[in-house]
Amino acid sequence: MSTTILLVDDHAVVRSGLKMLLNEVDGVEVVGEASEGDEAIKKVEELQPHLVLMDLSMPHGRDGLSATIEIKKRWPRTQILILTMHDDEEYLFRVIQAGASGCILKSALHHELVQAIKIVAEGSAYLYPTATKRLMEDYLDRIKNGADRDTYSLLTEREKEVLTLIAKGFSNKEIAEKLVLSVKTIENHKSHIMEKLKLKTRPELVEYALKKGLLGYGV
Repeated sequence: MSTTILLVDDHAVVRSGLKMLLNEVDGVEVVGEASEGDEAIKKVEELQPHLVLMDLSMPHGRDGLSATIEIKKRWPRTQILILTMHDDEEYLFRVIQAGASGCILKSALHHELVQAIKIVAEGSAYLYPTATKRLMEDYLDRIKNGADRDTYSLLTEREKEVLTLIAKGFSNKEIAEKLVLSVKTIENHKSHIMEKLKLKTRPELVEYALKKGLLGYGV
């Protein structure tokens, strides 16, 4: 069974070249093209490809990062391989957070692109060599600085309880009434929670609680 691919790039010449190259590869079939993110989303819905080869920077319409987030949200089994000219740590982490299965530079050789496609199509992750090196360096730095610890474990049981109620949308006054505590005590708990988790705003606390599954479901 062939791996079906949707090509997404704002340059028609690039799409044409990629299509010509990939259709010569055994087990790979380009089934569609799109020039920007919104069109890509529609094509994924229509064609249900196994893999989307997504350009990151598209100046007209929705960009590749935003489209990736939407596609993974609606069709989580669709694999996305980002094609980019940016050999940049900032872009790398944004791509991973968006849910892409891999990232490859536009300067990559033909056989490297084919290898990346096959790896991602199988459900594994692919990063170009320098990206892997950067991730390892970042991980080692986090270990060295102690940033990899599970910060949730730093919270007291009462703080965990307060965090969950905050995430559920209760005000400080409502939480105080529920826990039979003063509003000032709740405010102090909230301040300690934010300090321990290194968060700055209430929405960040809510997002953290969602990711930890404190509300019974994750994101």
